[in-house]
Amino acid sequence: MSDHKTKVAAIQMATSPNVSANLLEAERLIGEAVESGAGLVVLPENFAFMGENDREMCTLKELDGDGPLQSFLSQMASRFGVWLIGGTIPMEAGDGAKVRAASLVFDDQGERVNRYDKMHLFDVQLVENDECYEESNTIEPGEDAVVVDTPFGRIGLAVCYDLRFPELFRKLQKMGAELFVVPAAFTAITGKAHWEILVRARAIENLAFVVAAAQGGYHINGRETHGHSMIVDPWGTVLAQVPRGTGFVSIDLDRDYQHTIRRTFPTIEHGRVQID
Repeated sequence: MSDHKTKVAAIQMATSPNVSANLLEAERLIGEAVESGAGLVVLPENFAFMGENDREMCTLKELDGDGPLQSFLSQMASRFGVWLIGGTIPMEAGDGAKVRAASLVFDDQGERVNRYDKMHLFDVQLVENDECYEESNTIEPGEDAVVVDTPFGRIGLAVCYDLRFPELFRKLQKMGAELFVVPAAFTAITGKAHWEILVRARAIENLAFVVAAAQGGYHINGRETHGHSMIVDPWGTVLAQVPRGTGFVSIDLDRDYQHTIRRTFPTIEHGRVQID
């Protein structure tokens, strides 16, 4: 694997309801990340659209394998010669009134190699500012954990609220994951309290890299997202971070370092509780 193919990037956006503008911004940021040497780029959750309410997302849902957002991701991957993880886009669900929040993986030829549907849905009330979220009203949860083979190692896929469920990440690790990618849109309140702690914990528990690409800013629906997209190493060290607004971070993956840690500090092998 050549040097430039060891670099990974997390993109941060403050997505609006204007799909065309969002895609132009995503294209610009992907290009800048590739110019920095990135061979793997991760977009944030809902990178293409954040409207006034979740129901609007249903108007953009696509059939599996066919649609403008999927075409955009394929074109970006092939044009820039980069592995691209497309945050999430709304895809057709079994329930016609809902969507799947699908995270799609494209290789550097623009071919789709895998798909993960967000499993855990954010149905909570934040008493601090009286915000209420009910993703299950519009999103149908996925059922399957997904790990994909790439030139950067085996990647475990997760999305946003999944970060609070360590059993998912341990299952991904048992499936061979060496790197986790987490497109997200954490709220400002929950992000300030828990985002960095959770990202670092998932890295430490599994001795894995985590590439967490977030929404970061103010949105037309009145929501504020936390940002702080980051890349964390298997020791839990934050290697790079974007505080707020749009931008990206990229770092070289030191997989030899990871292999050394897993060999000399074998906490995973010491586990006594079995994870299916």
